[in-house]
Amino acid sequence: PDGPYEILFNPGAPPGERGGEGLRVMAVHPRQMFSFTWNAPPSLPEVRGQRTHVVLRFHQEGRDLPRVSLYHDGWGSGGEWDEAYEYFQRAWNAIVLPRLKYRFEHGPIDWDDPPGLEELAGYAA
Repeated sequence: PDGPYEILFNPGAPPGERGGEGLRVMAVHPRQMFSFTWNAPPSLPEVRGQRTHVVLRFHQEGRDLPRVSLYHDGWGSGGEWDEAYEYFQRAWNAIVLPRLKYRFEHGPIDWDDPPGLEELAGYAA
């Protein structure tokens, strides 16, 4: 907890444009919960410097069926905050969570050739 956390979607980009940079782990409960701060994409600079919060909860539903709940809060309102909220509404539901489900059903994802949106259509959250 309170350690650094980053996910770089574009590691070759200049600092501040590489992805989820400068974030912090908020809490860890092994196999049950993981929470961290998150930032908006570089295209929304007014809110990128501020942080929202993500909480992932893991539940076992039957012998081999994991369930993941994602909560994303800490939103402001108006202007870029509204744009950021809409961005993440799409990203979590159309890309991130479907890829997570795809991964559990098909094994590790080759990030040099990840499944495209058409492959993920049946996995939408």
